[in-house]
Amino acid sequence: MNKLPLSPELIKQLSQKNGLPDVGSASIREIFHLVNIIERETGLRYVRMEMGVPGLPTPSIGIEAEIEALKNGVSAIYPDVTGLPILKDETARFVKLFLNVDVSPRGCIPTVGSMMGGMMTFLVANRNDSTKEGTLFLDPGFPVQKQQVKMLGHNYYSFDIYKYRGEKLGPKLESYLQTGKISSLLYSNPNNPAWICLTEEELSIIGKLASEYDVIVIEDLAYFGMDFRKDYSHPGEPPFQPTIAHYTDDYVILISSSKIFSYAGQRIGMMVISDHLFNRSYPDLLRYYSSDKFGHSVVFGALYALSAGVAHSAQYGLAAILKAQNDGTYNYREDVKEYAEKAAIMKNIFVSNGFNIVYDRDIDVPIADGFYFTISYPGMDSKELLRELILYGVSAISLDITGSERNDGLRACVSLVPRDLFLDLSVRLKMFRDAHPR
Repeated sequence: MNKLPLSPELIKQLSQKNGLPDVGSASIREIFHLVNIIERETGLRYVRMEMGVPGLPTPSIGIEAEIEALKNGVSAIYPDVTGLPILKDETARFVKLFLNVDVSPRGCIPTVGSMMGGMMTFLVANRNDSTKEGTLFLDPGFPVQKQQVKMLGHNYYSFDIYKYRGEKLGPKLESYLQTGKISSLLYSNPNNPAWICLTEEELSIIGKLASEYDVIVIEDLAYFGMDFRKDYSHPGEPPFQPTIAHYTDDYVILISSSKIFSYAGQRIGMMVISDHLFNRSYPDLLRYYSSDKFGHSVVFGALYALSAGVAHSAQYGLAAILKAQNDGTYNYREDVKEYAEKAAIMKNIFVSNGFNIVYDRDIDVPIADGFYFTISYPGMDSKELLRELILYGVSAISLDITGSERNDGLRACVSLVPRDLFLDLSVRLKMFRDAHPR
């Protein structure tokens, strides 16, 4: 192991040389880039917790289906902008079997990752009423989604949901919606980064108020079925993944292939538009698109202009994985439960060395073990903590950039931390604790 801690001057020099901001306020990708540079310069292998990317192999069935599609010549053919029919069918089937929701395949649209699905939704949902201004984010959340609405010139609002769980959510949420300025509302479930999971009661509150104030709900299910306290992985059998679809008519669900199926490199996700919303008319959409219909504007307006569809072969790969999951011949949970097992071990290592779990409760029960957890250290704010941990070969991101009210915390992702680094993590955190007595 390299001599730790590293020199603060070295980190500052490398940051400035490469045009990067102060570590404490850097974005996810900026920290990722900086740590790459530090590793090259020092030879130190970092415990990398900054990137929320899968750390597991892709199911072979997807790879084989994509190879077969390429052999059959799909790379020479533009994909249909509306999506591969078999993928649309399997997505609608997946939604029925695992969310217990009926949707038409017509509203199941492949996107270049869930991030693009969000972008497309903002491009249409936030332009359907000229009297409204933009999106309400139920934070903490994924920082890039706010960057997207900023890029589009939309306003946005946000609040940290942690203090407003259960019945307290209603009054807080309504205080924003009653302004009449909110066109869309977005949250992730499970939550990135806090890993809290909204309950049926909370989804009912959101759905009721969204219907009352005519707000489109964007439900980000990037971590579908990864609340490992329950098993949502058996087709057509309860329990089903909780969803807003049971509580309001106008919703968009974003389903990522990156985490649940470890298909991140192919940049493909699915957006699922409710039948009611897909067919709904908004006259103000004619300011931007050729149709006033929401679904038509998404597909032939936003998607066509952004990418004109999704890579042809990747659609065959995802369709094959979904079919296997739907048929019950593959079970994603058997693969991704590794994240929960690693989270339990890593949280214990941090807590044993004087750290606290920031978001530690899911209303009245302990937070689940999963893809992310959040940490703090007594006497340090998030910027200082991140700067210091970087010196000990440990990287994460600040909760400041997620919309969290907790300015003392960091988000830690377990996916890229191999088990053979757990001992190094323990040793480094002990060194950190000894250098920073509580």
